[in-house]
Amino acid sequence: MFEKNLNISLLLDFYGDILSERQLDMLSLYYNEDCSLSEIAEAYSISRQGVRSVLKKSEAILYDMENKLGLAARFIKMRDKSAEIASELDIINSTINNDDISSKIRSLVDEIKEMADYW
Repeated sequence: MFEKNLNISLLLDFYGDILSERQLDMLSLYYNEDCSLSEIAEAYSISRQGVRSVLKKSEAILYDMENKLGLAARFIKMRDKSAEIASELDIINSTINNDDISSKIRSLVDEIKEMADYW
């Protein structure tokens, strides 16, 4: 369940603007604010089933967009690869000697690591 909540939250970040304000608000309340169906239903003066229907339809829209565009998956892959690069750079930094060439390598490693840490 946690993974699904995280996934929907990520999809909201990428594709939330294509949803109606009501859909976006309900999904945000449910997944980001951890409100219950009853709480959301009360806030919108609709039934719990009505809320559930809006959530399911909105989730389907988000998943459809991700299936077509793949932006969230691409972001996760880039973030993970960036972390791998940073880890490898740490290994390089810890194995080089203290001569002039090593100093230049250390400087380049630090620059690359700074770029990799962007994600």
